[in-house]
Amino acid sequence: MNKSLSIALAATLLSSNSLLFLSGDALADQTTTQSTAQPKEITTNVKKGLAYLASQQNKDGSWNQGEESPSMRSRGYDNGDLPNVADTCMAAMALLRAGSLPNSGQYSANVAKAALYVCSSVEKSDQGSLYITSVKGTRVQHKLGQFVDTFLASVFLPDVKGKMPTEEGNNRVAAALDKIIYKIEKNQASDGSWASDGWAPIHSKSLAMQGLNKAKSAGVKVNQRALVLAESDSRQQFNPSTKSFAGKGGAGVPLYAAGATLGALQSSVNNYSLDRGYFNNILKDKSTTEAKRRDAADNLRRIDDVRVEQQKAVDSVVPKLADKGFVQGFGCNGGEEFLSYMQISDSLLANKSKEWNNWDKKITTNLNHVQLTDGSWMGQHCITSRTFCTAAALMVLTADRQQAVRNIASTNRGQKGSVK
Repeated sequence: MNKSLSIALAATLLSSNSLLFLSGDALADQTTTQSTAQPKEITTNVKKGLAYLASQQNKDGSWNQGEESPSMRSRGYDNGDLPNVADTCMAAMALLRAGSLPNSGQYSANVAKAALYVCSSVEKSDQGSLYITSVKGTRVQHKLGQFVDTFLASVFLPDVKGKMPTEEGNNRVAAALDKIIYKIEKNQASDGSWASDGWAPIHSKSLAMQGLNKAKSAGVKVNQRALVLAESDSRQQFNPSTKSFAGKGGAGVPLYAAGATLGALQSSVNNYSLDRGYFNNILKDKSTTEAKRRDAADNLRRIDDVRVEQQKAVDSVVPKLADKGFVQGFGCNGGEEFLSYMQISDSLLANKSKEWNNWDKKITTNLNHVQLTDGSWMGQHCITSRTFCTAAALMVLTADRQQAVRNIASTNRGQKGSVK
C-alpha cells in the first residue's frame, strides 16, 4: 500500500467510532515477535557509567542536569542545579535497561526512588496543560522542547508499572501514567503533533509517540485516534521514494531526523505485533459483524503498511552509517547525538538488520573512547550535561538489552479486555 492510500486509510479509521480506545489489556493473550538476540555481558565501561549515575542521584530520587561544558554554562542557562524530571527519567531508564527494576537488581532502590520523584511531580501538576513540572529553563527543555519532561516520563513509567516494591508505589505509578497520557492526548494538535519549541523538538515528538505506544503495551487505555494521528505525522518525516527524512524540527541535522523517526515508527511496530493477533482473532470469529470485520481488515492493512515502511526507513539509514559526516550529527558529541544513536540501535536490532553487529561494534568503540575517567560522558554542544549524556550513552551501549525491558513491560498487561 502506498503512503497516500495509507493516509487515506488512517483518515477512515479516525472517522470511525468502532476503534476509539485500544487498551493493552485487550491484547494480553498475544505474544511479540521481536528480536531474541542474546545480550552481551555488561562491560567495565558500562559498570563505571552506571555507578557514576547512581552516585549523582539526590536523596529525593531526582537527578540534576549535572556538570556542563564551560562554553554552555556561560550562555545564561542557570538551572543546572535544579532537580528535574527529564534528567531523572533518562538516568533511571539507563539503570533499568541495564537490568535493575524497582523491586530487584543492583540499582533497584535508585529506580524506585526515581519513579516516586516523577510521580510526585506529576501529582502536583495541573489537569489540563501538557506540563508535569514547575521547573522551567533546563538545558534539555531548551534543546528538545518545553514538554520533554512529560514525554520522557511517558516513556519511563510504563517500564516500572506494576514493578514497584510496594502496593502504594504501584498505585501512584499507575495514576501518574494515566494522568500523563490524558495530558498528551488532550494537548495533541489535529495534525498529530504537539506544541513545542526548542532546538531539535523532533526528538520530543518521537518520545511522545513512543510513550503512547509503551503505555498501551503496559495496559493503559490509550486513545487510538491519538496513536494514529501521531503515527501519520511521523510517517510524513520519511519519503520511501527518495529514501530521505524531512527533518522538520531536526535542527537541520539528518542524524536527528533519522533517529527520531525510526524511534517513533519502531514503537508502533512493537505494539502492532500485539495488535495483529487481536484483529486476526476478530476475523476468525464467526460471530463478528461485517462492520467489525471490515474495521479489523483495514487495521491489519495499516499495520502491514507501517511495518513495511519502517523496514524501508531502517534500510535507508544503513548506508548512511558508513558516512562519518552523518554519524557525527552536528559535528561533535552532544546529548542529541547520543539519543539518536540509541534510537538507531534499537531499530536496527528490532528489525534484525545485518548491519547491527557492525554498527554496535563501531558505536561502542566510539563511546568507550570518549568516556571520562569518572565513568561519565559529557557533550560538546547543546545538551552537554553529564546526567543526560551519560544516561543516553549507556542506553546505546546496552541496546541489546532493550528487548528484556519490553518483555518486563508486557507483563504489566491485565486480563483480556475489549476494544472500546
